[in-house]
Amino acid sequence: MSPAEIIQRRVAQALQPGTLVNLGIGLPTGVARFVAPGSGILFQSENGIVGMAERPPEGMEDPDLTDAGGGFVSAVPGAASIDSAMSFGLVRGGHLHTTVLGGLQMDELGQLANWMVPGKMVPGMGGAMDLVTGARRVIVAMQHTAKGEPKIVPRCTLPLTSLRRVNLVVTDLCVIEPTDAGLVLRETAPGVTVADVQAATSARLVVGTSIPSMAL
Repeated sequence: MSPAEIIQRRVAQALQPGTLVNLGIGLPTGVARFVAPGSGILFQSENGIVGMAERPPEGMEDPDLTDAGGGFVSAVPGAASIDSAMSFGLVRGGHLHTTVLGGLQMDELGQLANWMVPGKMVPGMGGAMDLVTGARRVIVAMQHTAKGEPKIVPRCTLPLTSLRRVNLVVTDLCVIEPTDAGLVLRETAPGVTVADVQAATSARLVVGTSIPSMAL
């Protein structure tokens, strides 16, 4: 199982049935593949889709049906196409139950940085600031390290997406819950030890006596 699939499968388990969920650009979009049919979960993309589904089979792509990053997606029966004003009305009005976003850094305060300094040839902030502020629940789905460097750090050095504390962080190594007491290690990925997680994390982790493995 690839690192991306580990993350996507575990995030899918964290979503609540019958809710409206935003999937961010990139890795989070793949979460749709692992949500059970009949769960009642509707996926929203801020470019104007409610009822987004996974990438279609090769040859079945529709250029008018894409996610916010321009990747091809499909739609469930009864899906809606809406304009940008309505889409961000859902986000800013508190109607999203959960947003799943990628991350560049996350710190001991549970604060997320998921966009780079303007002017560089990298993706901008997009709708991330609205999503992290407006959604009732924020899940960060990201690789645990980048080029061998920890992404979970004492304090973010990149611009913060929001001052809000996120609710859950799922990486290819573990599940972490930011709390008043700090970053609590809840689960490790299959074959990963607590020591492995600590070695790949520069932030302080709160570690209990028994940490279960993800049930994927």
